Amino acid sequence: MLINCVAYRAGRKLADLDISQISDYRIDPACFVWVALRDATPDELEKMRQEFDLHPLAIEDAHHGHQRPKIEEYGDGLFAVIQLLALEESEIVVGEVDIFVGHNFILSVRNRSNQALLAVRERCEREPEVLQQGSGFVLYALIDDVVDHYFPIVDAIESQLEDVEERIFDKGAARSNIGRLYQLKRRLTLVKHAVAPLMEAVGKLTSGRVPPVCANSREYFRDVYDHLTRINAQLDTLRDTVGTAIQVSLSSVAIEQNDVAKRLAAWAGIFAVATAFAGIWGMNFKNMPELQWGYGYPIALTTIVGACGLLFWRFRRTGWL
Repeated sequence: MLINCVAYRAGRKLADLDISQISDYRIDPACFVWVALRDATPDELEKMRQEFDLHPLAIEDAHHGHQRPKIEEYGDGLFAVIQLLALEESEIVVGEVDIFVGHNFILSVRNRSNQALLAVRERCEREPEVLQQGSGFVLYALIDDVVDHYFPIVDAIESQLEDVEERIFDKGAARSNIGRLYQLKRRLTLVKHAVAPLMEAVGKLTSGRVPPVCANSREYFRDVYDHLTRINAQLDTLRDTVGTAIQVSLSSVAIEQNDVAKRLAAWAGIFAVATAFAGIWGMNFKNMPELQWGYGYPIALTTIVGACGLLFWRFRRTGWL
């Protein structure tokens, strides 16, 4: 679906275009065309390929989707894949935006995501002095907007982790905490898969040989790289914290099981003493003087209760009961 198609000259909007008009503006070297698609069909991608002379392999990647974040060069142009992340009901939804960049055009194809990029166009149109740098600056603006949406997701995960840490030593909460920690670890992995490859790709646009379309926007990409570095470092810290919290929770489960085992062992020891006395006096031998005592029964009960009480007191003092 076509979202918009606009022509610009010297950083200022000229006109909203129909797809059939793109060629008329592309022949003007002072103009560049910005096209935005959403969930493009194969026919729409093929039409864009013909209009902008895009590489078939890049079109194939955009058609199949589910690509690893990357920025690749195809001749004088670039093809970028960026993952769009959104937090919906505590779950991370992963989408994708594929960006084709040329000397006088930029084409973005958003897939499986409701994250609108219209704010990027509005921002660029408010700053014609930088928009006149062309498609390279628009690529920066798109990546910067996507990366800015990563921060609240990481902050939300950090808040959820802090909530688990506050309950980590609550009695009986260890098993539920482990479940929540594994969910947080999975979310961190999803964000890591979006950030780490993109950081590596953007780093290539900040130093060394920079593709011509991005040469005038190197400083801006350096800013994005700095943001990605901060997010990546934060993710590493959170993953280490989650790993430590899981170990603590597993240790808590083992400690709780050990406490239960000690209580069971203590009660088993108490009842073993009572069983031993009852077993001795339950033997039917004729020459057992205790059987002839008038007070034998209450004395036996008193002995059993006294022995069991002494054991109970000792186990209680040692913390087993």
